[in-house]
Amino acid sequence: MRKNNRKHNEARNLSIVPNYQKNSIGSVLIKFEDTQVICSTNISNHVPRWLLNKNQGWITAEYNMLPNSSSERISRDRGNKLSGRTQEIQRLIGRSLRQAIDLELIPGVVITVDCDVLNADGGTRTASITGSYISTYIALKNYYNTNPSKFFKNQIAAISLGKVDGEIYLDLDYSEDSIADFDMNLILNSNLEIIEIQGTSENELLSFDELNQLIEIGSNGIKDIFKLQNEIIKNIDLK
Repeated sequence: MRKNNRKHNEARNLSIVPNYQKNSIGSVLIKFEDTQVICSTNISNHVPRWLLNKNQGWITAEYNMLPNSSSERISRDRGNKLSGRTQEIQRLIGRSLRQAIDLELIPGVVITVDCDVLNADGGTRTASITGSYISTYIALKNYYNTNPSKFFKNQIAAISLGKVDGEIYLDLDYSEDSIADFDMNLILNSNLEIIEIQGTSENELLSFDELNQLIEIGSNGIKDIFKLQNEIIKNIDLK
C-alpha cells in the first residue's frame, strides 16, 4: 500500500507558487508534497565569449540541495567542486529548458535557472524541470515586458516513475525510490515527444512491456502537470 493510499498511477499532490522570491525576476516554489524546490530564473546580457558571434541566446541551470533538505546534513558544493550527481542534474535541467525555448529569439541573452531543494523526498530533478519552465516564463515576461509565449517552442514537464515490488508506480517518493527495482525520469514536451528518458535497473530487470507501461503512465501524469502549468500561466498573463 502506497503512502496516503495513492494508486499505482497517481502522482503526489502538486502545487506551484509563482513569484515566490521577492528579488527574483522570475521564481516559483514547487511542491510535490514533501519534495519542495525553489526555482529562480535570472537573465543577463553578459554572454560568454563563445556566444558572441552566434545569433542566439543560451540557457543554463544550477542545482543544489540545501544542507538540511534530507535526513542527514548535505555538505554544500563549493567553488568548482561539484559532485557528479549535481553536475548531471544541472545538465539535465539545462538540456530540457533548451528544448522549450527558441534560442534564436533571445540573441545576446543568457538565462540562468537556480534550483534549490528545500526538502527532498524523491523526484527533486523532475520537480526542478517542471518548476523551471514556469519561473523562466515569468522571467521572460518581466525582462521583455511582453507576452513570453512567443519565445517558447514547447511546454515541458517531467516526472519520476519506477518498478517497486513488481508494481509500476508513478511519481516515487523517497521510501519507494530507495527500494525500487527500476527507477526512471521522463521529460516530455507538450506534443508528448520525448526530450529525455533516464532509467536504471537497481535489481530486477525491466521488460519492454513494462517500459511501455512506464511511458504510458508517465505521459498521463505529465498531461496533468501541463494542465496545472497552464492554469498558472493563464493567471500570469492576466497580470
